[in-house]
Amino acid sequence: MRLKKRISAYTLAFAFASTTAAFAQQKAEVLHWWTSAGESASVKVFADQFTKAGGTWVDNAIAGGANARTAGINRMVGGNPPTMMQFNTGKQFDELVSNELVRDVEQQAKAGKWRELMPKPIVDATVRNGKFYAVPVNIHGQNWMFYNTKVFADAGLEVPKTFPELVATGEKLKAKGVIPIALGGQPNWEHNLFRAVVVGHGGADMFRKLYGARDQATVKSSKFKETVELFGKMRALVDPGSPGRNWNDATALVITNKAAMHFNGDWAKGEFIAAGQTAGKEYGCALVGEGGGKLVIGGDVFVFPVTKDKAQTATQDKLIEVLLDPTSQIEFNKKKGSIPVRMDVDVSSMDTCAQKSHAVLKDPANQVEAMEMLSTPNFSGAMQDAVTQYWNNANMTADAFIEKILGAMRDAS
Repeated sequence: MRLKKRISAYTLAFAFASTTAAFAQQKAEVLHWWTSAGESASVKVFADQFTKAGGTWVDNAIAGGANARTAGINRMVGGNPPTMMQFNTGKQFDELVSNELVRDVEQQAKAGKWRELMPKPIVDATVRNGKFYAVPVNIHGQNWMFYNTKVFADAGLEVPKTFPELVATGEKLKAKGVIPIALGGQPNWEHNLFRAVVVGHGGADMFRKLYGARDQATVKSSKFKETVELFGKMRALVDPGSPGRNWNDATALVITNKAAMHFNGDWAKGEFIAAGQTAGKEYGCALVGEGGGKLVIGGDVFVFPVTKDKAQTATQDKLIEVLLDPTSQIEFNKKKGSIPVRMDVDVSSMDTCAQKSHAVLKDPANQVEAMEMLSTPNFSGAMQDAVTQYWNNANMTADAFIEKILGAMRDAS
């Protein structure tokens, strides 16, 4: 009996020591590109929640999505991966899956009923070969127009509901000495503005046929040309300081009453929040487009590199729990500007823009898949090049731009 007791005591002590050792090893290096004020505040929510769960968060923030992705992929290929790494919802991590460099998280997805709790476009963009290979953490609307309520009130103008109205209103604002549109003058933000015009004026079907089906007939249509010409007219509504400007610096122009409008994803809302402003008070948000507009949705996901280290796998599992915990979801998205990817979470404590986004997405007809979900990286890049050339060359005609798009459709894989 005494021998049994000694063995039991030894077994318990060994188990406790093993558990403590594994617990102590839950150090997670997280590679991401969230470096602006609002983004940094949001990722800190995950870091704090992981710390509360007993882990050690090692933050590796690399400015610029492309830079961060390249650095992370190179490390995975080189055999020195981070614990988890950020991607956008969509096709960016396809090659990592096909080369078996990231683990599937299907077991966690089934246990957590992710397919029931998340919008179908988000699920479809995250699943490969019937399995989840990434954890979605939010839903971003990419085509929001943020506006300064004081600027519009002082100018005595209504917030435009359509893009033809926006061009007319922008000209009036410009005449009053106000920057109509604050734009981050970099290729990806010029392209983001173009996509907002396509979905808002051309419609969801045009957006999908352009970026998904690469339908040449759609691009040759009179409606598409009209959409392109509207986009071209918006050049005159952007200030001369736009070229090269960071997106958050463009947001700051609206925050500081220097500009009236700013098109961006709802992550820009994090900048307003960081500046102490409140949605519905100092600033508002609207979807510009026929019939109230559609919401182009994407978001952020984290992937988990394959590892033979059981302690590291356990750390990854703990991270997954933290990312989708209801409290994490609410607090992270409050600061990030997005909304929870879990549609079962109560958003009543979130701001009016977040509640508007959640309400819009309840109707699947309002959900438009982001370019990252529809298009290959090569075609997206070719489109971005064409948009940037058109935007920065006032002498380029709409027809010449359309020819560039048709060429991209033919050439890009």
